[in-house]
Amino acid sequence: MSIRLDKEWSPLSDSERLPAQLGVFELGDHRGQILQVGYAGGRSQFGLRGAVAEAAQGLAAADRFRVEVTTAYLTRYRELLMAYVEDHGALPPANAPEPSLGRLTRG
Repeated sequence: MSIRLDKEWSPLSDSERLPAQLGVFELGDHRGQILQVGYAGGRSQFGLRGAVAEAAQGLAAADRFRVEVTTAYLTRYRELLMAYVEDHGALPPANAPEPSLGRLTRG
């Protein structure tokens, strides 16, 4: 299993059909570049559906998303951020700094 979220991108218009479940998501632009990594936690209204919609409102360039349903959303969120930093040297453009983010090591 890859630590990266390798699922196919879906158009942002399909986010209305997302489940009201816990999980993580990535928002991307028309080139498939990740703009933001986020999560729907226990306090998220309407789960992934609400979290993706809320995050997309603040990102005009976002036109696609991909999700992973998981109850370990905080751990998975941090894994995705660490993988992005490993690949790009910085957090996704729309993510706020994470002061205690760890590092991935190749095994």
